[in-house]
Amino acid sequence: MVGVAGMSPASAQSAQAPVGLGTATSFAVLAGSTVTNTGPSVISGDVGVSPGSAIVGFPPGIVVNGVFHAADAVAAQAQDDLTTAYNDAAGRSPVTAVGPELGGLTLAPGVYGGGTLQITGTLTLDAQGDPNAVFIFQAASTLITASASDVSLINGADPCNVFWQVGSSATLGTGSDFVGTILALTSITAQTGADVQGRLLARNGAVTLDTNTITRPDCDVVPPTTTTTAPPTTSPTVTPPIPPVVIPPIVIPPIVIGPITIPGITIPGIGDDRPNFPNFPGFPGFPGFPGDRDDRGDRGDRGDRGDRGDERGRDEGQKDKDKDGNQNGHDKDSHKSYDNAEYKDHDKDKDKKDSHESH
Repeated sequence: MVGVAGMSPASAQSAQAPVGLGTATSFAVLAGSTVTNTGPSVISGDVGVSPGSAIVGFPPGIVVNGVFHAADAVAAQAQDDLTTAYNDAAGRSPVTAVGPELGGLTLAPGVYGGGTLQITGTLTLDAQGDPNAVFIFQAASTLITASASDVSLINGADPCNVFWQVGSSATLGTGSDFVGTILALTSITAQTGADVQGRLLARNGAVTLDTNTITRPDCDVVPPTTTTTAPPTTSPTVTPPIPPVVIPPIVIPPIVIGPITIPGITIPGIGDDRPNFPNFPGFPGFPGFPGDRDDRGDRGDRGDRGDRGDERGRDEGQKDKDKDGNQNGHDKDSHKSYDNAEYKDHDKDKDKKDSHESH
């Protein structure tokens, strides 16, 4: 093991990526068996337990900016992601050996490891102006901080990027100020008045609190690098012209009226495909037929006029009969009147003769 009492920031290792926490990111406290609180602790972030189910001491403890997850699917998934994160942190390299005492050191970003790690006094983490600088500590056994000890961040160091992987249990001394996310295999105990800027995540054991303030860091998520791909060049699509819709001519067959037969008269049929035929005059009750196609209407009218002429002839004949009847009646009356007058004259002559004879 190499002592680091005189280590300067210039001896920093190559840059490390943050340890991915998955769904455990939202938790300030996560335990495997129980979460137990004493006193008015204030927890900012989710509080959960899985596969255990006991969360006690709330109140007097309170949770802000988070919810409780006791043996539910969310806590179970967070425990799975915690295991992945624990193994990730434990496997980081290259590792600079330190310890057991870290108090009084100023460390540059990198990975540091030892059997047991402890902090008495102040441990300073220097990001050297890089806000993405990552610090990873690997404790094969335990992590213990003395009372009133603290972890100090300078030159842009961020609590989101400080991780403590602990092979057994971690204990934070009374009134200490601690920074970073603890990933413990067994259990974590925060003694009275210890404050944490980070997370207390225990895989298998309990997390025990006593009047503590645990603040989950508000970590910005760096968006993934995206590559802009120019759209492929495509030729414009040419739509072929739509051929015109051709409607075939509609052929209406000629209308043919068959021959009409009247007793004693046969009228040939009518159709556009028949030739002209001689004039056929109209007679009562039946119109005349045209002599040719161009003047059918006029000659039909003449047939109609023939009908009307016949009707007028019948009317005039009737009138003559009526007139003759009236004249005959008048002659009879006149003859009767003459006979009466002649009879009266005869009577007068007779009277005169009788009178003469008497004298």
